[in-house]
Amino acid sequence: MGRVTIRRGIPPLLIGLTLLVSACSQDETPKVQIAEVTRAPVSEVVEAPATVSARATAVLRSPAAGTVAKLYVQDGDTVRKGQILAKIRSPQAQEQLKQARAAERQAKRPVRLGGAASAPAIRLAGLTGAPALDRQAARGFARARAAARKVEDRRVRAQLLAAVDAAQTQHRAQRAALEQITRNLTRSVNQILAQVSGQIGAGIGGLATSMTSLQAASRSQAKAAAKVAGATVKGLTIKAPFGGVVTLGGPAGGGPDLGSLLGQLPAGLSGQAGAAAAGASPGGAASGSSGGAVATGVPVGAGDAVVTVTDVSKLTLTADVDETDVLLVTRGVRAEAELDAVAGATYRAKVAGVGVTPKEGTTGGVGYPVRLVLGAGAYDDGGAAPRPKPGMSAVVRLTVRESPDAVAVPAASVVTSGQDSVVWVVRGDGTAERRVVKLGAQGDALVEVARGLAPGERVVVRGADAVRQGQRLT
Repeated sequence: MGRVTIRRGIPPLLIGLTLLVSACSQDETPKVQIAEVTRAPVSEVVEAPATVSARATAVLRSPAAGTVAKLYVQDGDTVRKGQILAKIRSPQAQEQLKQARAAERQAKRPVRLGGAASAPAIRLAGLTGAPALDRQAARGFARARAAARKVEDRRVRAQLLAAVDAAQTQHRAQRAALEQITRNLTRSVNQILAQVSGQIGAGIGGLATSMTSLQAASRSQAKAAAKVAGATVKGLTIKAPFGGVVTLGGPAGGGPDLGSLLGQLPAGLSGQAGAAAAGASPGGAASGSSGGAVATGVPVGAGDAVVTVTDVSKLTLTADVDETDVLLVTRGVRAEAELDAVAGATYRAKVAGVGVTPKEGTTGGVGYPVRLVLGAGAYDDGGAAPRPKPGMSAVVRLTVRESPDAVAVPAASVVTSGQDSVVWVVRGDGTAERRVVKLGAQGDALVEVARGLAPGERVVVRGADAVRQGQRLT
């Protein structure tokens, strides 16, 4: 048989008695205690530390630097959703909104590029259109003819006139050819100019498209900046995001002052960051402080906490359950809670959810968050217990397994041998029988045996580690 260890949870006194029996000589009859297997209710309970939490908490912050113009509530006041709690006066936020709107109007103005000029037409100078040259040529041919007619010899005169006519005809042909060359050259040059002009027009069109895109981007940025500035000014009127109880300022013991961090940003960004920080966060809020008492006329920085609203309509418990027990905890498990602040009272609770993100416990182990809905409480004498406040510490006892009519044995009768749970059964002839059993719910005093025992059988309760198979016990 493997190494036998005592089951966790057996009282130290019982272990001491077991060791004492083991020290007896082999000739002595073992001093054992025997109990009968019965039916009884058995509950397995897991204990865990817990903290009382509110349904939701929102820390409302100033969206910009300024002063508290007016407070409409005081500590402990109950408010409804949408109720005005405070107003902040901030000339800086108003000026930023004015500038943002002016920039938005400027961005809406269209940017136009001058239209591309049409392609220039070029006409090269030819003989046509040169009247002086034509007249000069005509006069020359006329003088030549006049001189030829003065010649008395008819044959010579005819030859000279024929030569003048031929010269004039050749001149006309050359002029026509030159005109054709000029027209062709003019057409070629104009075609080239048209192509170049088209490329220039395409470049101007691309530039116009780029300018349009840049203008659209600038318009979007200006619009967004105006929207943020408008939200900042609107946030100067602080309203309750939900109904609850008011506390002036922020939660105590927070981290670094958000207002001082925002004050280190450039002027253009601090307002935007302040507007974002002014939002409420149901169920939890960023840490921070108001930097001092909140009262009318008191200066505040961007991001300073002005009012905290806590919804206490429904309280919850956040328990830290050890990894060895968390797999037994499921939604709907019943629990009881005891608060350090309310001695002698027990509160009802029920598991609403089991987290999956582990965190290191105070003892070095790993725990998981378990959320419970907290119900009413009562004192031991039946009197009603007071309603707890958020942040109070408690201990919860979760009933993870429950069997109302279990085959039950005392917890001290079960020993562990390797992976097995073992009990020593007393046979009818008074001898011991080693029997492996399967356990169910495990309470502090009683343990459910799901398989391996029947009511009416007898088992060894004390001295089990000294018993051997077949040993006479009675």
